[in-house]
Amino acid sequence: MNKHLKALVSLSKIDKELDSFAPQIEAARKKVAREEKKVEGVQSQIETFNTQIEESKGKIKTYEEQISALSQQLQEIQKKGSEISTEKEMKALSIEEEIARQKLAFANEEIERLGKTIETKEALLKEAEEELAELKAALEKAQEEAGQELEAIEKEKESLYKAREEIVHQMDQKVLSFYEKIRKWAGNSAVVPVRKQACYGCYLKISDKTYSDVIRSEEIVTCPHCGRILYLEEVEEPAEA
Repeated sequence: MNKHLKALVSLSKIDKELDSFAPQIEAARKKVAREEKKVEGVQSQIETFNTQIEESKGKIKTYEEQISALSQQLQEIQKKGSEISTEKEMKALSIEEEIARQKLAFANEEIERLGKTIETKEALLKEAEEELAELKAALEKAQEEAGQELEAIEKEKESLYKAREEIVHQMDQKVLSFYEKIRKWAGNSAVVPVRKQACYGCYLKISDKTYSDVIRSEEIVTCPHCGRILYLEEVEEPAEA
């Protein structure tokens, strides 16, 4: 195998390794994102519960003010009752009193109902806050694990980038440019082996002449079908016993 082809094979393997980190990085970030989403979901629930509790408390305050006003109204009706002299006035006052008492009963019922609602929401709020504490702990753990994983990946990438730079520094720039041009569309399959006389990029069989050129490895040979750079894998001979 000529030195240019050997460099391309090594460079291709390094680029493939570097690109293989992308799914790992994405998986680590997705794990953290999932935990963050859980935390955000419970935080949203907590905000909703707090809003509902405050709204219920506000309504209770309004009904309490209504009760106070209605109580005052009933006192005034009682005073008027001692002053009226006609049956018509008595009937009108009786209707007014009945309406006031109905409103008063309704206000008291609503206060009781809202009180129970607040108790329920406060219980749910407590559960949500406990769940949030657990989820935050899980998120912190996921962030720590992801951080360690990403740090390890970065160290590996640094080592590979260093090896890549050494290869690139020694390579013919025309050969490198040719490789990068193919890599733009072929990605990690810019340089592929030939197995069973077939290109392992497009999996089509190559001609005897092309295969012979690949075996000699005197020049850089590309697949006549897809244009990828071809090479023959070196087979290690078993050590003698």
